[in-house]
Amino acid sequence: MSWEDNVRKVVPYVPGEQPNKSNMIKLNTNECPYPPAPGVHQAVRDFDIDKLRLYPSTSAEPLADALANYYQVNKNQLFIGVGSDDVLAIAFLTFFNSDKPMLFPDITYSFYDVWAELYRMPYKMIPLDADFKIQKEDYMVPNGGVILANPNAPTGEQANLADIEEIIRANQDVVVIVDEAYVDFGGESALPLINKYENLLVVQTFSKSRAMAGLRVGYAFGNEKLIQYMNDVKFSFNSYTMNTPALQFAVAAVEDEAYFKETTKKMIATRERSKTELKKLGFMFTDSKSNFIFATHPKYKATALQDMLREKNIYVRHFTKKRIDNYLRISIGTDAEMDILFDTLREYMK
Repeated sequence: MSWEDNVRKVVPYVPGEQPNKSNMIKLNTNECPYPPAPGVHQAVRDFDIDKLRLYPSTSAEPLADALANYYQVNKNQLFIGVGSDDVLAIAFLTFFNSDKPMLFPDITYSFYDVWAELYRMPYKMIPLDADFKIQKEDYMVPNGGVILANPNAPTGEQANLADIEEIIRANQDVVVIVDEAYVDFGGESALPLINKYENLLVVQTFSKSRAMAGLRVGYAFGNEKLIQYMNDVKFSFNSYTMNTPALQFAVAAVEDEAYFKETTKKMIATRERSKTELKKLGFMFTDSKSNFIFATHPKYKATALQDMLREKNIYVRHFTKKRIDNYLRISIGTDAEMDILFDTLREYMK
């Protein structure tokens, strides 16, 4: 008998590579290529460091007020956590406790099955169709809960909101989570549905469109009872999840709506231009509504392209998963960064 016999062994989530090189172009982790809002810079300069001796707000004030005002929801309909990963992990622990399997796509955010394995929850991966789209009928079967990333990752595909609503309506005996990490890049949010369906949780993040991946701020919307259940779980193991600087700097980001809209508009424009340039190079890809493009090339292996780009200090993401092992996920950078990527690909393919 060994102490290791009682260890909970899991296969962990593997995050994107985090190189730290000068003059690199980092297009592998879907970070925003632009800095946080000017108001955030000012909030950093004005921060009273003496506040660090005190515990932060357990109710995530003043960020909760700012988000409730911005999205026009009641604060009791809002849950705030340390990045959307924290929010989703707590949601899994709170809601997915059935003997029936939870459902999610076979190609999606690869943390979902990790959490299910960690928490010993039954789950079933539903295959996307040949075009990497969900089929709503696949989720209208007995289950222990549903989670859908919309737009999906790593494909970038946006499911029709009417189809999402049909899935929610067909599963009112379980909780349906819509993970909207990329919704600000042209997607349609399910947020308006939270007052219509008690079983809906909508999750968003500051990591992508608000350029604050390093701050770790995530949040979720749902009916008051659903949010209370999540808070009960949260306060059962950690009352002080959000640190004081994060709460204050995040407020500044929410308040600068003009900068937020300007940044997302620029990234959408660069994404659409990138689709044109990649198509000229012979790439095929889904019609992404996110801040990345999921592309494959009929003549070049994804691994060879990734290796070539890495040698040029350009980083993109490759997945070794079945069905997508010849695809690259290319985050949208600045126009200048994308031009270097296209020039490098042209030179290689020439």
